[in-house]
Amino acid sequence: MDDSRFICPECKDTGIVYYNGENGYLYARPCKCRAVKEAKMRIERSGLAKLFKSKTFDSFKTYSDPILEDAKRTVMRFAETFESHGEEEANSLLLCGQVGAGKTHLGAACSMQLMDRGIPVVYMGYRDEMTSLKSKIIDEKAYSDTVNRFKTAKVLFIDDFIKGKTTESDVNIVYEIVNYRYNNHLPMIVSTEKPLEDLIVFDEAIGSRLIEMCRGYIVVFEGKKLNYRLYKGAL
Repeated sequence: MDDSRFICPECKDTGIVYYNGENGYLYARPCKCRAVKEAKMRIERSGLAKLFKSKTFDSFKTYSDPILEDAKRTVMRFAETFESHGEEEANSLLLCGQVGAGKTHLGAACSMQLMDRGIPVVYMGYRDEMTSLKSKIIDEKAYSDTVNRFKTAKVLFIDDFIKGKTTESDVNIVYEIVNYRYNNHLPMIVSTEKPLEDLIVFDEAIGSRLIEMCRGYIVVFEGKKLNYRLYKGAL
């Protein structure tokens, strides 16, 4: 049979892989492509599918600006070498600073490239998901099911991190997610309008962990001239 007609030749698009155990019995396990399909389905349900499909590295315009060119190179390097990071402590990406500079664009482009290579990425729009999580705190199972999805995702993309007014509940929930991922060397892609020092002000334990996890892959956008939504058209 010609496997080239399948999206995933390993499971032939069934989502299940069969293998022989040491005892000679035939066993089944979920194919790694299933997690990618589930991640893409969540993006579809969130209404962000069009955004993710349009935000590619090719469509990211740098306008010959050295800051944007360097940012694009750094994110592309992170995506291209992602598998080699393995269990390293510094295996995450942080995009911070100027509003409208293209942080979400680059984060989405990186996420889609990883998913196209079979690496599932869970998207967390900070404001909406934090509102949802805080509303579930009194329901232990509902809260646990949701927060565990963010804690244990193969890769977590937190978009617009600490956007808007924050509370003690925000700090507690974010610490639970970030600390778990920090301790288990689980990579993240984080975009935020906040400068690095504001991450420490938000919470020193959280900010220091994020900066340590993203060492070598921290992109800082500075200056209103980078807001192409206002000055050169939306990225």
